[in-house]
Parts: sequence; structure tokens; C-alpha cells
Amino acid sequence: MTKTNPFKYYKSSPEIIKIAIMLYVRYPLSLRQVEDILHHRGIDITHETIRYWWNKLGPVIMKELKKKRAHSPSNWRWHIDEVFVKINGELYYLWRAIDHEGTVLDCFVTKRRDKKAAKRVLRKLVRSYGKPKQIVTDKLKSYRAGMRDLNMVDIHETQQYKNNQIENSHLHFRRREKMMNKFRLARSLQKFTAIQATFQNHFNHQRHIEKREHFKDLRQTSVDVWNELLVA
Repeated sequence: MTKTNPFKYYKSSPEIIKIAIMLYVRYPLSLRQVEDILHHRGIDITHETIRYWWNKLGPVIMKELKKKRAHSPSNWRWHIDEVFVKINGELYYLWRAIDHEGTVLDCFVTKRRDKKAAKRVLRKLVRSYGKPKQIVTDKLKSYRAGMRDLNMVDIHETQQYKNNQIENSHLHFRRREKMMNKFRLARSLQKFTAIQATFQNHFNHQRHIEKREHFKDLRQTSVDVWNELLVA
């Protein structure tokens, strides 16, 4: 069975659509700033068109990027933390999990950060990636209670400063939240953070621990995979 090209019924070329989505999701740019960047390249597209593109094609591209992922996330050590997010005046919690290399495992939006929510997040992570050797969190009691029910207390670590890696990882989201003037719906937050995490995993490499030549090879490989993506 022939796979349907998701760009088939769009007037703009796949290259223009992909670069618009990539600029908006990967970098802390507003829709209007992306519109201006494309305008400087001679491409006349409105910001509402870009909004439509990322809403419709963002999840499709995310799935394809996950399929082409070069390696699976590590199960040596996970870092999990939650950040406060206000949506229309109501407080929500965005749970984010990364491995020791900084790869984002998943993002979850919940209304509460109690034992039930923590247990749900942990169960989904283990179901998707298997059980790690160590899980690092802050001292929130909900983690301990959830892990007790899942028989994972022995791998739980809450040592001070050990979770700095995910605290720094939150900065990508905070920059985006500020540029978007916050989110309007919980499902929009869940959708965007999932897409953003996939783009982050694909394009970002830890250049501080890689030799320059190796880093350039990794970066070019990411670009090559991106250029081949969904073009049929």
C-alpha cells in the first residue's frame, strides 16, 4: 500500500512548509517573526498559515522523526521534574523526563502533582522505555509514594544538586512559553511540548563533550535526515 504524502494538498512546497515549522518549533520565535524571516527570503506567507501548518503537520513530522531516531534513550539514569504553568489563570503542571544525556523522554500535563499524577507519569515512562537503573527527582513526596506502589523505591535518588540537568533542560520550554505569551489550553501545551521535545532531540547535540569534527558530522546527519523527511 502506497503511503500518502501529507504535503500533497498544500499549495506551498514541502521545503517551505518544513522550514516554517522547524523555525517556529525549534527556536523561540513568534509566528509573526517566522513570517518576517520567510518574507526576507521572498516567501509571502501569513502567520496564520504557519499556525495552521504546525498544528496539522507538526504531529506527523514528530512521528517520522521518532521513527528515524538513531539511538534509543538511555536507561541508566532518568531525571524527572515538574514545572508550574498557568493556563487562563489556572495552575497546571508540566512533568518532563530526560535521560543522563539530555534526551527528552516525554512530557506530561496534569492538573495536580499528587501521588496519582506521579504514579501515572512513572508508569507511562516505564511502559515506553523499560525500567531504568536510577531515577533522580527533587524531594516532592509524590514521587516517593508513586514509586513505592510501583516497587521502584530502591532506584530513587533525591540528592541535592543532582537534578540540575533537568532544571537546565526546562529553559527551552520557558523561553518558548514567554515568546508565546503563555498557553490557552492544556491540550495545546501537551501537543506543543511533545513536538518541541522531538525536534530538540533530533537537532541538539552536546557539542561541549564532542570533538568539533564529530559534532559537525552529527549536525550534518540531522540535517540530511530532516531534508529527506516526508518528501515523496
